[in-house]
Amino acid sequence: MAEPEILHYAAFTRDPDGGNPAGVVLDASGLDDAAMQRIAAEVDYAETAFLTGGGAGGARGIRYFSPIAEVPFCGHATIATAVVLAEREGAGRFRFATGVGEVVIDTVAMTDASTSGILASFTSVEPRVEPIADDVLARLLDLLGLGAADLDHRYPPRIAYAGNRHPVLVVAEASVFDAFTFDPVAVRELMDAEGWAGTVSVLHPLGDGAGDGAARDGAGDGDGAARDGEWEARNLFPVGRIVEDPATGSAAASFGGYLRELALVQPPAHVRIRQGRHVGRPSVLDVRIPEVGGIVVSGTAVPIPA
Repeated sequence: MAEPEILHYAAFTRDPDGGNPAGVVLDASGLDDAAMQRIAAEVDYAETAFLTGGGAGGARGIRYFSPIAEVPFCGHATIATAVVLAEREGAGRFRFATGVGEVVIDTVAMTDASTSGILASFTSVEPRVEPIADDVLARLLDLLGLGAADLDHRYPPRIAYAGNRHPVLVVAEASVFDAFTFDPVAVRELMDAEGWAGTVSVLHPLGDGAGDGAARDGAGDGDGAARDGEWEARNLFPVGRIVEDPATGSAAASFGGYLRELALVQPPAHVRIRQGRHVGRPSVLDVRIPEVGGIVVSGTAVPIPA
């Protein structure tokens, strides 16, 4: 059969040189697993999304492949796929049947004087938070060259899930957050051993007050509303030439679940996560945390010129 159309979009940004690149294949109904894996390896982004046809109850089947393996869920590729669909079919609600359950994503056209394009917001599956074993935490910190004293005691390490399992570490000092390094091969080995299909999520609080930096760049949801904190994240995702993920929607959703579970915000809450500075592709992810249910992650996406 003929090779399917492969689209290239950057998610969680309005700049093709920013955000997290994703491949999008709108018609993968004729592709088997090997073909999808081959295409994802050739595209060589963190993930490529494949729409596989109709799912249960009218939801569209979607699968996600990194260059080396299928992953259960990918937030930035979900955002990119929804933006493509909204551009071609009109903005509205889409339902995706993913490997972790149904994910609902709403898209709206932004047409005010300062903003244009499509804003997409996905609602994650029900999040959960679990402890991280002491020996695993010690191993992870050692791989990153960090000690327990480098962590912010207000935010205890946990494993957070909202589609993928992400270890969550919060570093107290900005200089330590910026400077830590790691061996990608060793981190990948630990991730595989622990079944962390997503990323290792390392964060630093940029401010504790509601609304900190609310209008700094307008790159998120554009509503100018006060927020319950702003964060910077580094998400470690060593696959092939990739070391750190520029924007990680599933990690943002998982972190929202973490904040709610540990009563670190008062729902309904809204936080903003900045990511990608350390890999030269700045991104903005807006996270809304309701009192119950899935976490809502919002962002834009734009095509990457060939």
